[in-house]
Amino acid sequence: MPYGFLDIAATPAVRAVQAEMGVARQWETAGKDRASDRFTAAEEAFIAQRDSFYIGSVSETGWPYVQHRGGPAGFLKLVDDRTLGFADYRGNRQYISTGNVTANSRACLILVDYPRRARLKIYAHVEVLAPGAEPEFAARLADAAYGAKTERLFRLRLAAFDWNCPQHITPRFTEQEVARAVRPLHERIAALEAELAALRARPDDA
Repeated sequence: MPYGFLDIAATPAVRAVQAEMGVARQWETAGKDRASDRFTAAEEAFIAQRDSFYIGSVSETGWPYVQHRGGPAGFLKLVDDRTLGFADYRGNRQYISTGNVTANSRACLILVDYPRRARLKIYAHVEVLAPGAEPEFAARLADAAYGAKTERLFRLRLAAFDWNCPQHITPRFTEQEVARAVRPLHERIAALEAELAALRARPDDA
């Protein structure tokens, strides 16, 4: 099974740099024994937990553009083992990524789990749909609790994915993650304060 991600990423210029740096042989057979053109349960679980990702696209003038996309955890949904989708909510209304992928469907996504220092890279072809174009697809992507206005739908056909090493990923935590971590400390402090207040309330000769 070919190592699809590097089959796409390792252009002749990339191969030349790899050769110059003495690592060309390292990547000749790397990953050949595993598929990267179908998501597995590991990718499904990872994607379902993410509340943001970065998407890179290329304009007609050749300039790359990288955009941060965010929403409720799991807003990027695995439709099947070769398809992702997400509802595109109204933002600053520049539409740079949207315009880019309508001219060139190729895109690259990077999803990061900062606390666990894990990173997933995805090459995909993007299709932009009107919200009412495919009601069943739209229903799978909808999140009524979020309350944001959906302007369009994105369908992403997987080309290849790859997992990055954790090196140089600095652990970062959301407010909710910090709150969960320190909750036992707050509970312990509250219990000690209550105990101290009870001791202070006791008569002096007790």
